[in-house]
Amino acid sequence: MSKEGICMKLKIAVLSGDGVGPEVTEQAVKALDAVGDYFGHEFSFHEALVGATAINKTGSPLPQETIDICKSCNSVLFGAIGDPKFDNDPNTKVYPEQGLLGIRKELELYQNIRPVIVYNYLLNNSPLKPENARGTNILIYRELTGGIFFGNKGVSEDGQTAFDACTYTVEEIERIAHAAFKSAQGRKKKLTLVDKSNVLETSRLWRRTVIAMSKEYPNVNVELMYVDQAAAKIILNPKSFDVILTANLIGDFISEEASSLVGSKGIMASASLGDKYSLFEPIHGSYPVATNKGIANPIGAILSAAMLLEHFKLITEAKAIKSAIMKAMELNLTTPDLNNLKPLSTEKIGDFIADYICNPDLTNFNIENIYLGQSTII
Repeated sequence: MSKEGICMKLKIAVLSGDGVGPEVTEQAVKALDAVGDYFGHEFSFHEALVGATAINKTGSPLPQETIDICKSCNSVLFGAIGDPKFDNDPNTKVYPEQGLLGIRKELELYQNIRPVIVYNYLLNNSPLKPENARGTNILIYRELTGGIFFGNKGVSEDGQTAFDACTYTVEEIERIAHAAFKSAQGRKKKLTLVDKSNVLETSRLWRRTVIAMSKEYPNVNVELMYVDQAAAKIILNPKSFDVILTANLIGDFISEEASSLVGSKGIMASASLGDKYSLFEPIHGSYPVATNKGIANPIGAILSAAMLLEHFKLITEAKAIKSAIMKAMELNLTTPDLNNLKPLSTEKIGDFIADYICNPDLTNFNIENIYLGQSTII
C-alpha cells in the first residue's frame, strides 16, 4: 500500500499519438500498472486519438470524443504527434500539431514544466565536458496557452505577406509566475526570467509584472536575462540556472536547447498543468523513422508517468519509478541513443523497470536474462 495506506483511484486518458508515441507510452502505462500493483492503487486507462493518427481516422487532429475523454479523466498521458507527410506540405490546413495546441487550450494547460537533469551515469553522453555538465539541474516554467502560438495570424490575399500576433495579459503572466516563484522557494531560491525586453513590448510587460511580483517572494533572487544571453549561458555554464521562467515561444526554444545537455531527448519528461486538468508527456517528437523498430527510448515517457504521480502527491510511488530508472542507467540498460554497443529494446526496458518497481530490494541481476526478455530475478 501507499505510505499513507490509502488506495488512490485515478482515471488516466492515454493519447499515444503518432510514430513511436504508442511504443513509449505503453512502457509508461506498464510502469504505472506496476506501481498500482505494488502500492495498492487503482489506475484505469482510457485511450483516445490525437495527431496524424486522428486525422487519418476522423479527419480531425483533435476529435471531440478525445476532448470529452480527457475531461472525464483525472489526468492525461500523452505520447507524441507528427507525420512527415504533413511536415512536407506547407499548404496543408490540417496538421497533427493542431491536436496538441488544441488540447492545451481546451484543458487550459497554461504552465509547462520541464526538468533538465544531467545524470551522473550519463555524463559521457552529454555534448558538454563532464565537469561542465555535472550537477546541472534546471526547472523550466514555460507559459503554454498565450503568446504568438495563439495570437491572431493570417496571410494577405496576394500571399505576399503573413503575420503572427503576440499578445499577453498581466493575468496570464502572473498565474505561471506564481507557480515558478513557489517552485524556486523550494529549491535554490533563484528564478531567472528569460525574455527579449530590449525589443518586444510583451517582454517588457513580462519584466514589469515579474519585478512587481518579486516583492511577494523576498527570499527568491530574481535574475533578468535576454534570451540570446541565456541561450549562450545554458551551454557555457548550465549550473548557474535553477528555475527559468519564460514566455511560450522563447520557452519552446530554450527548453529544446537545454534538453541537448542531458545526452538524449529520449530521457526527458514534462508536465503541462492548469487549474483543473493536467497532461504529462516526453519532450521528444514522433521520431517516425524509428516507428515499430524497438529503438525509441521510453525513459522520458516513464519519467512523465512519475511526474503524474508527483502531481497527485504520490511521492513514494514516483520515487519507486525513478529508482528503477536509475538502476537501469547504472546497469547501462538502455536504447541505442545511449548505448550503441549493446542496446536494449524499448519493450525490454519497460519490462525491467516494471519488474524492479515490484522488486525494489533486488540486488542481483542476470543481465543476459534481461536481454533475452526473461525475469530479472535470480
